Amino acid sequence: MRKPHVNIYKLREDAFVPFYGTGGSVAFDISAVETTIVLPGCVQMVHTGLAVEVPEGHEMQVRQRSGISIYRPNYITIGTGTIDQDYRGEIMVPVINNIDVNWKIARGLRIAQCIISPITKCEIRLIDKLSETARGTGGFGSTGE
Repeated sequence: MRKPHVNIYKLREDAFVPFYGTGGSVAFDISAVETTIVLPGCVQMVHTGLAVEVPEGHEMQVRQRSGISIYRPNYITIGTGTIDQDYRGEIMVPVINNIDVNWKIARGLRIAQCIISPITKCEIRLIDKLSETARGTGGFGSTGE
């Protein structure tokens, strides 16, 4: 079976080519292409200098790297998102600074990770009533911590 591939296009010559950290990694890392400062309580879009062609029938999920979660706990949040197969603009990563100190994102920092996943498109149907389940409407936290 042939592996799907993702085409990467450098919008800037100095952009970093994404890479898988290990042979067993399921996500590849993307890096900031320029140094930027995220002010306290603010959201900053971090540029990667990259655009992609996601394979047909797939999406690219952009997620926070676990390393940032460990080394910067509660300091920053990396916004997650989906890159659709027809998007051709720059991949930018929203960063939220949750502390009262400026946070410097250095050029080359691996700011997020990306996963290519197959998608299933569904037919959307409007109905009058949903089927019942034992859980019902129990949501956030309804099954415990």
